[in-house]
Amino acid sequence: MGELDGRTALVTGGSRGIGRAVALRLAAEGALVAVHYGGNEAGAAETVARIVEAGGRAFAVRALFGESGAVSRLFEGFGAGLKDHGADGLDILVNNAGTHSVCPIEQLTEEEFARVLAINVSTPVFVVQRALPLLRDGGRIINMGSAATRIANPVQIGYTVSKAALAALGPSLANELGRRGITVNTVEPGVVLTDMIGDYATVPEAVAALESITALGRMGLPEDVADVVGFLAGPQGRWVTGQTIDVSGGTYLGPLMPE
Repeated sequence: MGELDGRTALVTGGSRGIGRAVALRLAAEGALVAVHYGGNEAGAAETVARIVEAGGRAFAVRALFGESGAVSRLFEGFGAGLKDHGADGLDILVNNAGTHSVCPIEQLTEEEFARVLAINVSTPVFVVQRALPLLRDGGRIINMGSAATRIANPVQIGYTVSKAALAALGPSLANELGRRGITVNTVEPGVVLTDMIGDYATVPEAVAALESITALGRMGLPEDVADVVGFLAGPQGRWVTGQTIDVSGGTYLGPLMPE
């Protein structure tokens, strides 16, 4: 018996990287997982296949965030998938889908900033809004932030602002939903070995530089983040709400003492 048997979960951006790891983690504990994707249909199908092969239950849902009507399409597909699996309601919402932006303030355009805010802030807000009527008492909302909000990086100013805004949602929403036993938390990963970082991980000097400012001495893995999400989604996380949890291995905490 898994800790999440009989529960339903919706993981946005579940076709790859951290989202895939989260979907696999929740399914391994018994949850029926809706794996959302935007354009990576093959990746979402692979996530679902891996869950099913391991004895779990999952289905894919497509909605391209940033497009008009995407949130409605997400929940139409989610409802249809639940019906196909003889389930209803929602217990765990993981707002993981997002987009990156790399440019300094001098090069940031109104169009680029609007795009990042639409996907990283507006979409999660309205996903939560649409989810609330489905979300059962005692449910979980987990938003995926970024350690970039505490580490100055001038070349990703738009991205940093968007993730800070998402983190600000947590405490107010947690306070509003607490009487229903619903917890709301934000998880903030550091640099994680996914395709989002491109060729960064193939440059030994870049990897060494990051490891040199990380207390635990290595780059993060998707599973490192997924395990924290699994804790917050499970029964042990019932008394944690309104919090922003850094999951970066202690990146840039301060000078490291020489060995």
